[in-house]
Amino acid sequence: MTLARVLDRIDADLPKSLDRLFDLLRLKSISADPAFAKEVRAAGEHCVALLAEMGFEASLRETPLHPIVVAHWTGPVENADKHVLFYGHYDVQPVDPLNLWRADPFDPKIETIEDGVKVITGRGSADDKGQVVIFLEALRALLAEDGRLPVKVTVLLEGEEESGSPSLEPFLAANAAELSHDVALVCDTNMWARGRPAITTSLRGLVGEEVRVACSNRDLHSGIFGGAAWNPIRVLTKILASLHDDAGRVTLPGFYDGVADLPEEVRASWDALGTTAETFLRPVGLKTAAGEAGRSILEQVWARPTCEFNGITGGYTGDGFKTVLPAKASAKVSFRLVGAQDPDAIRAAFRARVAEMLPPDAEVSFHPHGGSPGFSMPFDSPWLTGAREALAEEWGIPALLIGSGGSIPVGNAFARILGMPTLFVGFGLDDDRIHSPNEKYDLESFHKGLRSWARILKKLA
Repeated sequence: MTLARVLDRIDADLPKSLDRLFDLLRLKSISADPAFAKEVRAAGEHCVALLAEMGFEASLRETPLHPIVVAHWTGPVENADKHVLFYGHYDVQPVDPLNLWRADPFDPKIETIEDGVKVITGRGSADDKGQVVIFLEALRALLAEDGRLPVKVTVLLEGEEESGSPSLEPFLAANAAELSHDVALVCDTNMWARGRPAITTSLRGLVGEEVRVACSNRDLHSGIFGGAAWNPIRVLTKILASLHDDAGRVTLPGFYDGVADLPEEVRASWDALGTTAETFLRPVGLKTAAGEAGRSILEQVWARPTCEFNGITGGYTGDGFKTVLPAKASAKVSFRLVGAQDPDAIRAAFRARVAEMLPPDAEVSFHPHGGSPGFSMPFDSPWLTGAREALAEEWGIPALLIGSGGSIPVGNAFARILGMPTLFVGFGLDDDRIHSPNEKYDLESFHKGLRSWARILKKLA
């Protein structure tokens, strides 16, 4: 059986795969700091060389900031009717504060941590170089044993993900014909836990709004004007309080348009994980859920939309006390979106609510802070089914279908610009300390993740 030979080669060549990862980890590709621009380019060039060595037509494409790696497999394939786009990023986060690292963040090593678990240490080991390399090494093993790939493969690696991906969407739009294929594979996600694989089937979108309310033409003495003049803090807080009902639901008209209930099978699998409001919130000093009544804690953070207040200012906030009616007050409000919710419609509904509740002497201004819809992979997708089967075969346990409360905009960008679905399969863990000192990636995640990608690609064929 060809797959068995491929898996045997992966096992035998694991030290060489790690050496290739370590070579990439040593490059200080910090995209947010202009001082490291040459290192970022060097990392992109390194990825091009890895792909070219395997026989890909690989090139470094220029953007206004950092280059993008694009590589196409033009050799023989098992199933030429299927074509996947693999996405990852080769840039990393800054390492500050450096004094909190136990060792040089760009000198990767294999270390043994608690319970005898072996891990790969260093900046980028989990986010995202380690996750990228396991896919590339799976391709290498398949080519070595089969002389062909299971499906057509295009690789897209960007160098700006950790600094907001400003060049990515324009690049996708300019090269849509070249990059639009059957499905995108994205590796920048986690497993549920060590030894328990997962596929992220939903991510929440985001709408950000800053609202500023002004009343009087200057700050007023609260003894002279209190009770007679409108206080913008009072106006604003009344508006904000109106956005939720007593059951935790958002009250904007049409807010839940496009929000679907979970399939019962998925809800049951989430309930079986045993995560309660108390276990989820205890580490942050809380114990009771504040979201929609009747929804489990995982459903609240993975599959339901929210309205949150991220900052509010107005009046005197210094030491001591000042009896003043402020002239202005402001708040930063964010909406996390799911399913088919429309960011423009949500923004419009919020602004309409503010406008309808303003008293005659108040004026309002709005300042948008981005907006993107949520992402979801249909639960009956054949891509999802195939990947889930492959993961179960490798890990010996069913792969969970999970959601994420955060946002990874690339999934929506692929749907909107390239017209294709995205399959999020990653092997990180919650304790990998990405974006923090002492980042690590479990050796098991690297090894079994590499084997998993070989299985997934064969299954997708």
